[in-house]
Amino acid sequence: MRIDKMLANLGFGSRKEVKQLLKSGAVKVNDVVVKDAKQQVDPNKETVTLNGEVIEYKEFIYLMMNKPQGVLSATEDSACETVIDLLELEDQVYEPFPVGRLDKDTEGLLLITNDGHLAHRLLSPKKHVPKTYFAVIDREVTEEDVKAFAEGVTLDDGYETKPGELKILKSGIRSDIELTITEGKFHQVKRMFEAVGKSVVYLQRISMGPLALDETLELGEYRELTDEEVELLQDYQVK
Repeated sequence: MRIDKMLANLGFGSRKEVKQLLKSGAVKVNDVVVKDAKQQVDPNKETVTLNGEVIEYKEFIYLMMNKPQGVLSATEDSACETVIDLLELEDQVYEPFPVGRLDKDTEGLLLITNDGHLAHRLLSPKKHVPKTYFAVIDREVTEEDVKAFAEGVTLDDGYETKPGELKILKSGIRSDIELTITEGKFHQVKRMFEAVGKSVVYLQRISMGPLALDETLELGEYRELTDEEVELLQDYQVK
């Protein structure tokens, strides 16, 4: 790619600002000063430096966030803070987007990337990628609910859900549960419990396909996926 495009993509300024950088002699490719903005460079094979610092270039970025409540799973919003607003500028320059949505008041695992192909595979309704949630339910969750979810429940708009795997962790006036579903209708977990006369008071996504939430991440924190995690997602096939 052109050297000016590479530098601009990495957030080192606009095309105009990058051209000024090049003219100043601050950029080298394989220890040779490059001033021509049109020069082609292969960042995977050649060493590019700016003021002596090696520039790491990558096409795709893969981030795991522990999404907090009150933040939108969107790239931009005029009124509310989004998950992209929580990213450092050095990550924002890759123009990533959240893979799927978590409701504003839902916490937990959110994958953020600029790899559209991977996002499409994970979100495609035909793939049935499982997503597991931890939830606190107002009222006692029973084995009858487990059976109902296993068969699929009818939502308020008449939609019949695909089977869900409901596990009761603690049952009582307030119950703790884990629920695994393979689709992502609007407010689906909440609406599934409403269908059996109960309400969700806390919701957290803990896994998506082969990717589990890193429990060391505080709310609002994120990290890059490891190479192994990226490979797991890329190779993932629904059984």
